[in-house]
Amino acid sequence: MHTAAPVHDRLATLADPTRGRILLCLDQHELTVGELCAVLGLPQSTVSRHLRVLADEEWVATRQEGTSRYYSRNPDLEPGADRLWALVSDDLRASSHWGKDKARLTDVLSQRRNTSREFFESAGAEWDRLRNELFGGAGWRALPGLLDESLVVGDLGCGTGHVASLLAPWVARIVAVDASGTMLGQARQRLRAAENVDFRPGELEALPIADGELDAAILSLVLHYAADPARVLGEAARVLRPGGRLLLVDILPHGRVEYRQQMGHVWLGFSEEQIRGWLEAAGFTAVRIRSLLPESDSNGPGLFVATARKVLS
Repeated sequence: MHTAAPVHDRLATLADPTRGRILLCLDQHELTVGELCAVLGLPQSTVSRHLRVLADEEWVATRQEGTSRYYSRNPDLEPGADRLWALVSDDLRASSHWGKDKARLTDVLSQRRNTSREFFESAGAEWDRLRNELFGGAGWRALPGLLDESLVVGDLGCGTGHVASLLAPWVARIVAVDASGTMLGQARQRLRAAENVDFRPGELEALPIADGELDAAILSLVLHYAADPARVLGEAARVLRPGGRLLLVDILPHGRVEYRQQMGHVWLGFSEEQIRGWLEAAGFTAVRIRSLLPESDSNGPGLFVATARKVLS
């Protein structure tokens, strides 16, 4: 069993300013070695060497996804280490390095989003065919659980409007949001006869929806394109009324790394532990997560459905 390092030893580990900069970045977002190099402006050998020291002292946690390894600050250290990090991180944020690192970190996360957006801008009308080839109709079996004639529903990351078209005849109003102008144009064309769909351009991490405007929200096969899924789920919680429902359909963990280049995927699926943790941290309760049986004509990764309710104020 690992014995917690004395605070003096932990202080020695953090004495190196580069290790402090690395840990401060990982305190904000989960990052790969390559992304850390871009943020810090340092060679891979230097970053890898400092990460090994931080990993040996259990300052960082790692997660393997396909051929990529992601690093984050370990949230489960002893109280003494947490108090030490609080002091050190405050000092680091006041340094001249942090302003530049923070700006480059924003650029790195934007690049994650751009990879997905570039795919969607080029996919256009072909997206429906590609989606059906990968997933068939398995994801849509979860939708009847939301059908209620009085609901105001948010289709967050609406794409070409497939989900909105299924729900529009059955609910009071749909708010359809997407960052891709191409996708939103396809959705408008598909739903041109529907009078209860409100199309809004916007990012999932900064939804153009008022606090508590929605009774229910759907994130269907979009979370794996998000640079910051936890923030997306936090935004979903913000725009839902207290007690409002969230329906999430996405991909189970898989190893098809080619999807990153072919379709702009940022995440190779999600585990139940990840999704449950993010939902609960965002202010959801009554979380339920279930795998969906694949359809015979689909050839993509397995899917899951998660439902949750925003806590009552």
